[in-house]
Order: sequence, then structure tokens, then C-alpha cells
Amino acid sequence: MLPQTCLILLGCLQYWSPCDLMRCMEEQLRELRSLAAKAQNRLTDTGIPRVAMVQGKIPEHELSAVYEPMVNLILQGSKSITVGEQTLHYDPATYFVMSIDLPATGAVRPASTGEPYLAVALTLEASILAALLQDLPEAAEIAKPNEQTTAGFSVARVTSELVDAWVRMLRLMERPPDIAALAPAYEREILYRVLQGPHGGMLRDIASPDSAMARVSLAIQWIRRDFALPLRVEDLADKAAMSVSAFHRHFKAVTALSPVQYQKRIRLLQARKLMVTGGRNATSAALDVGYESPSQFSREYARAFGLSPARDSSRLLASARGLQSMG
Repeated sequence: MLPQTCLILLGCLQYWSPCDLMRCMEEQLRELRSLAAKAQNRLTDTGIPRVAMVQGKIPEHELSAVYEPMVNLILQGSKSITVGEQTLHYDPATYFVMSIDLPATGAVRPASTGEPYLAVALTLEASILAALLQDLPEAAEIAKPNEQTTAGFSVARVTSELVDAWVRMLRLMERPPDIAALAPAYEREILYRVLQGPHGGMLRDIASPDSAMARVSLAIQWIRRDFALPLRVEDLADKAAMSVSAFHRHFKAVTALSPVQYQKRIRLLQARKLMVTGGRNATSAALDVGYESPSQFSREYARAFGLSPARDSSRLLASARGLQSMG
């Protein structure tokens, strides 16, 4: 049965057995894998605004990065994301939502049968979410706003409706003239399906400028912009219009890191990038990202990445060269 047939059958879900639904979703996932098969081992442009795909083994230094708000759907293989002390694992038929810019460490693995890791992602735009929420009727069955601040990242199982919207979105890669007219509608449908799921509250928070998550997001933009400068939590709390204690509590709840830990992680990731892709030595990189003591930088770098700056950058460069030669 062709995947597009599922569009008709989805209207009759009440008559389906669980096995029927599983077969339909597997057909949908199979088509998605076929559509995304041209992805490379880096974020690959699809020609569709805010939609990217990736396949295969990804260089480790690219997986350790600041992840922007997104919906990420795993099609093949598996991935783990570590933010602070929390690690989440996800595999085919699950999706990952990140609602705020977060420094994280990732790892991808091929499928148990040997097929390479494969995933697609939609970058989240607060303005698009806000417009969608404004257009929805009050009776729409979507998740209610969070009464308490929750983590800005989580994993959930996909639904057939969500996968179906992704199928139609990726089919546009084969029909570029249709992208301008149809991609916005499919993007809104993907967001609507996520809003209906357990991550709906997170998406609502992104679109609400008065939510604690939105205020923390503003603070994060300030930290990312001035990461090399000394950090005063009192100044960030004042800009976010919160008391210091409330700001610290909300920041930790959303990011799994304290503001100081967040800045430190940004500094270390930026220093790693300077050494691996910019050819800088450890001392130069440390000073550039705001460290006054190269020895403190080395200690904190080794604690974060498991090796000294020099050994880690040499290892990453060798690994990247190996991936290039394989390609």
C-alpha cells in the first residue's frame, strides 16, 4: 500500500487495529527515508525554509554545539543528547523538541541492521508559532500552557498524523515550484501536531513573550552574545524582570544548567571550535573566549570533554580527516 493511501485511511482510524496503524506508519517512515536519502553527514539543505536533514556519522565536534530550537525526527539509527547532567535517547518513530538555545553534546549511532543514522529537522520560529496559536479556535485540542517552568528539551513518540505531515513536507524537495505555496501550510501542520502532543506546552511557551521560558531565552541571547565578558547574574535577572532567586530557578529548570554553567559551556564549545576549525592553540583559544587563566581553562575543558585541549583537538582533527577520506 502506497504511503499516500494512508491519507485516506487516517480518516477511518477508529476502524483500524494497532497492527494496521503500525504498518501504515512504517510505510510513511520508509518513504521519508527514501526522500531524505541524499542527506550528507552534516546539516543538509532541503530547499525548504527551516527544514534540514542529516545522514551518517557526524563529526563529534559538530555534535557538541549550541542547538537551536527545533523539532527533530529520527528516521533511522538513534541519537543521544546530553544537556547538563541529563541525557535523552531517541530512535526511529520518536521526535525530539528543543525549545531554547542549549549547549549540548550529542552522539549518533547506525541502525542495528547497519543502515546509517538519518534524521530531519524543522527549526522553530516563535513568530510562526504565535500566528498559529492565534488562528486556532478555543476548542482546538492542544496542550495547555505549563503552570510551572519545565525543561526546554524532551523526547516523545511520533503519531501517524505527524509523520504524514512530514511526508508531504519532504515530497516538496521533488517539486520545488510548490515549496512557496505549500511549505508554510505543512509547517503549520507539523507544529499543530506537536502542539497536540506532550510537547505542546513547550511550544506555547516559545510563542508567549511573557512566559518564564521566553524571559530565560532573552537572557540566553545576552549570554551568547557576550560570552567572553564577566557574567553578573543580577544583571541578567534584572533584564529578565525577575528576582535573582526566581531567575536562577527558572533558568536551571529550562536549561538544566545554572547561568554560570551555561556561560562556561558556551566558552568551552567556542574554544573547541577555534582549535578544531580555526587552527588556534589552547592558550590563544582560552584567552579569546574569556578565560584569564590557561590552566583553569585546561582543567575545565578536560572535565567537560574528557581530554586536555591539545589531545582532544588532535583527536577530533584526525577523526574529521578519516570521515573526509571515507566520503
